Amino acid sequence: MRIGMNEYVVEVPCRADVFVSERAGLTRSAVKKLADGGHLFADGVPVKAGQLLKAGAKVTVEIPAPVPIRAQPEDIPVDIVYEDEDIAVVNKPQGMTVHAGAGRTEGTLVNALLYRLHSLSGINGEIRPGIVHRIDKDTSGLLVVAKNDAAHLSLAAQIAEKSCKREYLALLEGVVREETGHISTLIGRDPKDRLKMAVLPAGGRRAETDFFVLERFPANTLMRFALQTGRTHQIRVHAKYMGHPVVGDPVYGYKKQRFSLNGQLLHAYRLTLTHPRTGERLAFEAPLPEYFERVLAILRRESANGH
Repeated sequence: MRIGMNEYVVEVPCRADVFVSERAGLTRSAVKKLADGGHLFADGVPVKAGQLLKAGAKVTVEIPAPVPIRAQPEDIPVDIVYEDEDIAVVNKPQGMTVHAGAGRTEGTLVNALLYRLHSLSGINGEIRPGIVHRIDKDTSGLLVVAKNDAAHLSLAAQIAEKSCKREYLALLEGVVREETGHISTLIGRDPKDRLKMAVLPAGGRRAETDFFVLERFPANTLMRFALQTGRTHQIRVHAKYMGHPVVGDPVYGYKKQRFSLNGQLLHAYRLTLTHPRTGERLAFEAPLPEYFERVLAILRRESANGH
């Protein structure tokens, strides 16, 4: 069964996966899956992802119906720092994906929440129940979960109107000279790599981030970031845009890393929101993870010794 079909004409000879990736905005791995499933044609004949297409060929891409996925409860430890009948606030560990996607259906925060909590909002469907906002897999820290649809709508509105405050701590490469600042750019898919985000001269979506220097070291800076918008990878992209990527970032950071880390030193440490039912203003904080504190201890010791 298919739900759509797109057609393109090849202008110059090109590999099928490269051509369709550029024209349809898909990753080459996604194009390969389509080809392997018999959904990619040239002049009506099925083609493989690596096949060379001739100029003038009419390429047809079938969009198959999605395979239904329903997240299942799993007994996975999760740090719930606050819970009542409407919301839960969770301190997500580094390395845990928030919800299913890209072939991953197990081991996510949603799987853990379905086991731990008696209810979750259904607005985002069966793959993302309760999820109002996300943080990256290798970013640690706080996020709020809605336990019913009324709470979900309230929290989503707070994020949209910027009354839900999300603050992060990050260790950056290099020494940031400004004490504070505001970054306002357009962020969208990197035209050279669709798996990455980038600051764009045009197009994309407006991204706003405030930053504050907390502590400087000879080759690093500890920063506080306050999100005004919530774009994908926003802080990581803005840090790179500043010329000071987040330490340990495998996508936007330096290829050569000094410390042995499993991801970026970026932690959602403070979350402030209005309770959906009571109207009470609530603030939560999560301490830095051990591996983050360990790196800071090394840098402070080196600074004290004059390194």
